[in-house]
Amino acid sequence: MTYLSRTPSTLVAAERRKFTYSCWFKFGNIPGSAEQHFIYASGSSNTYVRINTNGTIRFRLYDAPQDFQLDTTAVYRDPTSWYHFVLQLNTPDSTSTERVKMYINGEQLTISGTYPTQDYSGWINNTSNQEIPANGDGSCYMAEIHMCANQTYAPTTFGQTDSTTGEWKPKNVSGVSYGTNGFYLKFANSGAMGTDSSGNTNTWTVNSAGTNDQVTDTPSNNFATINPLDNPTYAQGTITKGSLKFTTVAVGYSYRAATIGVNTGKWYWEVKAISFVSGTDPFMIGITSTQSTGQSYELGASANDWAYTEDGNKYTSGSGTAYGSTYTSGDIIGVAMDLDNNKLYFSKNGVWQNSGVPTSGSTGTGALTIVDVATTGLGNYFPAIGDWDNAGGSVFEMNFGNPTYSISTPQSDDAGYGIFEYDVPAGYYALCTKNLNTYG
Repeated sequence: MTYLSRTPSTLVAAERRKFTYSCWFKFGNIPGSAEQHFIYASGSSNTYVRINTNGTIRFRLYDAPQDFQLDTTAVYRDPTSWYHFVLQLNTPDSTSTERVKMYINGEQLTISGTYPTQDYSGWINNTSNQEIPANGDGSCYMAEIHMCANQTYAPTTFGQTDSTTGEWKPKNVSGVSYGTNGFYLKFANSGAMGTDSSGNTNTWTVNSAGTNDQVTDTPSNNFATINPLDNPTYAQGTITKGSLKFTTVAVGYSYRAATIGVNTGKWYWEVKAISFVSGTDPFMIGITSTQSTGQSYELGASANDWAYTEDGNKYTSGSGTAYGSTYTSGDIIGVAMDLDNNKLYFSKNGVWQNSGVPTSGSTGTGALTIVDVATTGLGNYFPAIGDWDNAGGSVFEMNFGNPTYSISTPQSDDAGYGIFEYDVPAGYYALCTKNLNTYG
């Protein structure tokens, strides 16, 4: 897990007692076995903000024997959306309940626990180790992090309500003070994610960096991922890497769908085969508009589902027939879904199977003709992935425009969104909210 670290060199006592911390986050998986720290500071003891395994948010200031811990009553588990979190600490305040406030998307949260004593100093902004997130944390996306030391700012300093949609969204931040140890991490530089843009040059060190740890999935343009809440009972397996990597297990066979479904427009995504475990039946890449009803309900069991299987078949209505080439570890499968003409195309390493031409429109050259989405049970088609095998251990990584693997020749859609290995057909778009707003 990539994390940032920094040890401030200058101690400003007031900045340990008063600050505003603002960040945006999106779950890489639903809360479970691992916490996710938004910031963690340690010395002889620690101070941190984190998502607990039950989905509540905790702010803790600990310095034995003193232990001040506050938890939200609300629970956060939605893996499809970005949240905006703000923490205000002001221990000099004479009223205990005014010393700590937490907000999500502009709304103040109800918190319970023990408030810090007046003028208490935590470890955040101390001359000790600071981490974002904590080393060894679970998977989570983070963006637009502001630490305004020795200041208390309202959430409206960092976000605002959209006048059209009513949704909370980021805004350009100006006129704020960051104090001495404050910082602004906007993650604009892929080669230096820890760069401080506050003017303080409080740059953070990047640790344990992996491939493509910086993505274009942001609060202002939310990309699809694998939905960890979809079908977890029947499609058992491990979802990692920001909900883009799926590892199958040897328990039945079913499928997982994406977080974004669509009912109109033309859409493109890629799936990379990382590794295969040989078994009786193949791995399956495709689309679904059906809710799975059991572990033996494979992708394509319904007339509303289609899959391209590793043995080169097309599969729907519980039956497979010859379609294209087989695929294996290292291959990248492209999917072009045309809901304006009810056509579906698959490519292998940039070559469209069955001599398909995704730009052929209603002619549908080489396409699979799919059921009109309006007649399906879910009313939307979702990208999906699964195996038809009890062996387990096969690994695939989804790329909706935010690849977890290296891309040799980056390609984007006509709107300029997404990073793909192969050319996106003209008129097809990455599954992200900006494209949905325009083309969906």
